[in-house]
Amino acid sequence: QVQLVESGGGLVQPGGSLRLSCAASGFNLDYYYIGWFRQAPGKEREGVACITSSDGSTYYADSVKGRFTISRDNAKSTVYLQMDSLKPEDAALYYCAARARTRLTYETRRYSKRDDYDYWGQGAQVTVSS
Repeated sequence: QVQLVESGGGLVQPGGSLRLSCAASGFNLDYYYIGWFRQAPGKEREGVACITSSDGSTYYADSVKGRFTISRDNAKSTVYLQMDSLKPEDAALYYCAARARTRLTYETRRYSKRDDYDYWGQGAQVTVSS
C-alpha cells in the first residue's frame, strides 16, 4: 500500500524555520519524483518545490526560492522541505506528492500541477504568526 506521511508542521514566528518530512512506504522512493505543495484556506493548491529521482535536481516556485530547500534521503525513504525566513503568507497545509519517473516524459523539469502526481499525503499544517 502506497503511503506518504508528512510531519514537522507547527507554529513558528515570522522569520523562523521549520523542516517538514515526508515518509514514504509501500514503494521504492528511489524511482519517484517528489513534490511539495501547499494550500491556504480559500486558495488553490500551489506547487512550491520538487526534486527528481535520477539526479536530485530541484525546482522551486518563485515565492519560496532562496528560502526553501527540498532534499531527499532515499536510504530513509524520506523527502524533506527545509523552510527558512518564514513569512505569514507561507502559512498553509503542506502536502507531499509522488509520481513514478517512468510516468514522466522528461524528469528534469518542474512539475507543479496536481494532475502531475499520483500519490498524496494527508498534509501537515504550518502556521506563521507572532
